[in-house]
Amino acid sequence: MQIQQEIHNQFEQLKEFCQLTWDDAAILKLDNAFEFAYNILGEQKFSHGEVILSHSLDVASIIAMEIGLEPDSVITGLLHNVRYEHLKEKASPNDISSKFGEYIFAILEGMAKINALGTDTIDLHAENYRKLMLALAGDVRVILIKIADRLQVMRTLHLYEEARRTKLLNETLYLYAPLAHRLGLYNINSEMLDLNLKFQKPEEYKYIVDRLKETETERANFVAEFVKPIEAKLKKRGIEFSMKARTKSISSIHNKMKNKNVSFDEVLDLFAIRVILDSKPENEKTDCWMVYSIVTEEYQTNPNRLRDWISIPKSNGYESLHTTVMGPHQKWVEIQIRTKRMDEIAEKGLAAHWKYKGGKSSGFDEWLTGIRDVLENPDMNVVDFIDHFRSNVYSDEIFAFTPKGDLKKLPLGATMLDFAYEIHSNLGDTCVGGLVNGKKVNLKYKLKNGDHISIETSNNQKPKMDWLDFAVTSKARNRIKASLNEERNSQAAQGREILVRKFKNWKMDLGDEAIRQILKHFNFKLAVDFYYEVARGKIDPLEVKAIFAEKAEDDSAKKTIEELLPTRQTKELSYDSGEDFLLIDNNLKNVNYTLAQCCNPVFGDKIFGFVTIKQGIKIHRENCPNAKDMTERYPYRVIKAKWRETSSRNSFLTTLHISGTDEIGIVSDISHIISKDVGSHMRSINIESDKGHFEGRMQIFVNSLEHLEFLIQRLQNVKGITSVTRGDK
Repeated sequence: MQIQQEIHNQFEQLKEFCQLTWDDAAILKLDNAFEFAYNILGEQKFSHGEVILSHSLDVASIIAMEIGLEPDSVITGLLHNVRYEHLKEKASPNDISSKFGEYIFAILEGMAKINALGTDTIDLHAENYRKLMLALAGDVRVILIKIADRLQVMRTLHLYEEARRTKLLNETLYLYAPLAHRLGLYNINSEMLDLNLKFQKPEEYKYIVDRLKETETERANFVAEFVKPIEAKLKKRGIEFSMKARTKSISSIHNKMKNKNVSFDEVLDLFAIRVILDSKPENEKTDCWMVYSIVTEEYQTNPNRLRDWISIPKSNGYESLHTTVMGPHQKWVEIQIRTKRMDEIAEKGLAAHWKYKGGKSSGFDEWLTGIRDVLENPDMNVVDFIDHFRSNVYSDEIFAFTPKGDLKKLPLGATMLDFAYEIHSNLGDTCVGGLVNGKKVNLKYKLKNGDHISIETSNNQKPKMDWLDFAVTSKARNRIKASLNEERNSQAAQGREILVRKFKNWKMDLGDEAIRQILKHFNFKLAVDFYYEVARGKIDPLEVKAIFAEKAEDDSAKKTIEELLPTRQTKELSYDSGEDFLLIDNNLKNVNYTLAQCCNPVFGDKIFGFVTIKQGIKIHRENCPNAKDMTERYPYRVIKAKWRETSSRNSFLTTLHISGTDEIGIVSDISHIISKDVGSHMRSINIESDKGHFEGRMQIFVNSLEHLEFLIQRLQNVKGITSVTRGDK
C-alpha cells in the first residue's frame, strides 16, 4: 500500500508540472500512459530492488523538468519499461502502437536496440559506440531519453551490486556523459561525472565535498560583498535581473587539482556569479553588454578572460557572456551574464530551443536533425549548425585517396580544400590546388568517390575569407576562421602600435580611460576591433585625437596639416606668426590649396581650410552650405585660414543670381555695368524669361569681397531688377 501511494505521489508531481504548459489532450494522453504502465508494471521490482514504475516516473520527470522535451518524449519515458524482458506480462507492440501511436513505439524500439549493445570495451572505442547508438536509434530523442534514464540509474547506483555498478560507471563515463555534454546538457553531464567520481574515488570525492562545506560561509560572505555594489547599480538603472553564485562541480574541481597539480585552496575559480536578465528578445544582446559595462566599471576586468558566446553561440546553442574581474580582497571572480532564455538553454541544452520556436513540430524536427550534426561533428560551430542540416548523415559520404593510398572519408560536396585540411591544418592553409587522377584542379573542385588526390602548396598562400563560401567540413571551416582571426589580431596589433606612436608624439596618454572613451565614441565593444580598423586605415588617428581636442597642447593649422598631408605637399605653405592660421595668397600662386567650387570664396570672405585626402587643401567660405557637415563629421580636418594682406590683386570667380521684370535692353544694361562701370569680367550669363518675369545666373570675376558688394549694389539700382544675391555655385 505504501509503494502504491508513493507511485501515485510521484505521478501527481509530474502531472502538476506538465499542466503548466501542456494542453488538455496531452495531459489526457499522460493519464492514459500512467494507467497503462501501472496495469503492466504494478509494484514489480528490478533485481536490485528498485520499483520499476518508480524508476520510469523518475525518468519521465527528468525528461520534462531537466531536459524540457515535448509531451511525446515524456510519455515515452514513462512507458520505456513496459516491455522489460523480466516482467510477468509484457505490453505487446500492437497495444503500444494502437494506444499511443507508431511514433512512441518507434522510440521504444530504438531504446531496445541500444540496450542490446555490448559495451564491455566501451572505454577503448567510445566514439564508435556513440555513432553506433545514433545509427540504431533512428530518432535522436531516443538518445535524450536514454541520457535521462542513465541519470536516474546513476542517482540510485548504490542499489546495484559491485559488478553491475562497474559496468554502469564505465558506460556513463565514456558514453552518456560525453553525449550529454555535446548536447549542451551541462548540468546532467556534471552530475554524471560527480557521481562517477563518488563511486570510483570515494575518498577524493568526500575530501572535496567536506572542503566545500567548510568554506561555504566564507564563500557566501564574499559573494554578498561582491554583488552588493553591482546590485545597487543595476537597480538604479531599472534593470530586471536575478543573481546567483554557482559552485564549480566536484569533478571539475578534482580535474583542476589533478591537471594543474594544485591543492583545493589553490583552485581560484571555485564558483562563478551569474547575472540573469529579464530581457525582451530584441534587447538581449544590448542588455547583456550594458550589464558587462556596469560590472567592469565597478571591478577591474581581465581582458584575456572575456568569452563572448552571445555574438557567436557554441555549437550546442549555449549563449552567455563570460568575464573574469578582480573582486574584493584581490580575488578573481568569473561573471556569467545571460538572459532567462539563454539560461534555460544553458540548463536544458538544445532541447530548450523547441520552447522558443513556439512549440512547432517542424521547428523541433529541424532541431533534432541538427543534433545529429552536433553529435557527429564535435567541433562544429553555430554557423555550420544552422546552415548545414542533413536528413541522413550516414548516406552523404564520399571516399578519396591520398598519394600513398590512405583512404579519407568526407561529406558529399567536399572540395579539394576540405581534403587538404582533412590531412593537416598547415596543408590546408597553404593549399593552392592539386592533381586529381593526374589532372590539375583548383581549390573549389568537388571530390568524387575514388579520386586519387595530390595537394599542391605555396608558401605565399594563406586563408582567405571567400574560402568559407566553398569549404564544407567543420574542420576546414573552423581552421579557416581561426587563421583569419589570427591575421585580424596581427593587424590589430599593428593598429595599436600606430596609435601608441601618435599619442606619444602628441604627448597624450593612451591609458585605460582613454581607450574606454575611444571605444564608446566609435561604438566598438572590443579594443581589438577598433585597432583593426585603425590598421586598415578606416579610422584616421587624427579622428581619435579630435575626441581629446580640448586637452591637446598643439592644435595649430600647421600641426594639423603636417599630420594629414605628406611633407612634399606642405613645405611651401605659410602661416601667421603664431601658426594659428594658414595664410592664403589672393594671387593663388601656391598650388597646395584651391578655392572650393561649392561656395567660391573671394578675397575678403571669412574662410577656413579643409584638408582632403587626394586633393590637398580646399578653401571654403565660413557660410558655405557644406561647412556644417564638414565641421561635424571631420572636425580634425578643419583648419583656421585667413587671407594674406597684399597690394597685388587677382580675380576670383563668383556666382550671382538675379531676377526682375523683363524690360527692353535690361541685359545690355547689366553687361554695361559689369564691364564698364565696375570693371569686372563676366564669364557667363544665362537669362530665362517667362510672362514678363526673368531669372538669371551669372558667373563673374571680381577682385575682392568689397568689389563684389559694390557690383551687387550697382545692379540692384538698375530699373527692372528686383533681386541680386550671391550664389554658392
